[in-house]
Amino acid sequence: MPVLKAQLVFVLVAAAVAGATAPLADPPPLPPVTAAQTAIRPGDTWEAALGRVGVDRDTALAILGRLRPQVDLRRLRPRERLYLARAWDGRVLGLTYRRSPIERFEVRPRGGEWTVERVLTPVETRVATVAGAVDGSLFAAMDRLGESPLLTAMVVKIFESNFDFAADSLPGDRFRLLVEKLYAQGQFVGYGTVLIAQYQSAGRRRLTGVAFELGGRTAYYDAEGRSVQKMFLRAPLDFTRVTSGYSHARRHPILGGVRPHLAIDYGAPVGTPVRAVADGVVVFAGWDDGNGITVTLRHARGYETMYNHLSRLATGVRAGTRITQRQVIGYVGSTGLSTGPHLDYRVARQGRFVNPLKEKFIPGDPIPADERGAFLQ
Repeated sequence: MPVLKAQLVFVLVAAAVAGATAPLADPPPLPPVTAAQTAIRPGDTWEAALGRVGVDRDTALAILGRLRPQVDLRRLRPRERLYLARAWDGRVLGLTYRRSPIERFEVRPRGGEWTVERVLTPVETRVATVAGAVDGSLFAAMDRLGESPLLTAMVVKIFESNFDFAADSLPGDRFRLLVEKLYAQGQFVGYGTVLIAQYQSAGRRRLTGVAFELGGRTAYYDAEGRSVQKMFLRAPLDFTRVTSGYSHARRHPILGGVRPHLAIDYGAPVGTPVRAVADGVVVFAGWDDGNGITVTLRHARGYETMYNHLSRLATGVRAGTRITQRQVIGYVGSTGLSTGPHLDYRVARQGRFVNPLKEKFIPGDPIPADERGAFLQ
């Protein structure tokens, strides 16, 4: 027994000694990844944004070389984001370029090369009702409802051939619409199609626009199936105000005396885009004495339009150029005989100036007879 006891003690002691001298367990590994992110700022460049997340110049050039075929690198927009993942030893493991809540680009190193994958988040479409009253402007009314300026622009575009929101909107005007709203992972990401829009002008007519697709293109019609869009827009500027109306006897602010003012003046900041009110051809583009920098367009059915006192012409606008409706042809300025930034807009029919706000322009085609049943449904 004494021998066995001694042997047992030896074994226990040996085990204890072995445990004390055994190598310690490996320490917890360093975090395998570190992350950095940045939001795109106004006027940002890719090089500056990548530099803020710690990407060196050579790696940045390699990444941009792979992104270039899929992304317009000149169109970085504020609030887009970059996310960079890096190993603890400094190696770049990947870059995520998030353009919006529904679109991102994943850039990864594989086999000595960079790969790019475009990833789209599934989008859910919900139809929502938006309704309100104008008190100040349609823009302000939409803003009070928590809606984006984009929705305001969509509504204005539907009725722009029939209603000048700068000249004709009045307090008490009402609007209502059914619009598709898009959601990604429960987050609102944008608007789809405005399905139906109505605008009730205070004490006057009601405008109705119903979306209907013909030949792969969505257009808007009133409740009787007549086209809402016309050959001419009601105004060449978005979200502006009339500062001087059409008159045969107006006191001239510079030359003095009473003179005809056969135009509509729209006050707007310098640089505001000026859009062609209809398809046409440029007759004249350049300097024209008191009119300053001007553009004259010739349209169908004997119409011409003039856009005076511009700060500059849009790229490519010159005599003989074909122009499409809503194309930007120049930018608001104060050139020539002008007391401040504004657009002097004129319309002539068969060589005689007419009041743009009272002219009855030709409507587009109505719903075809063979589509009328589907439209009414």
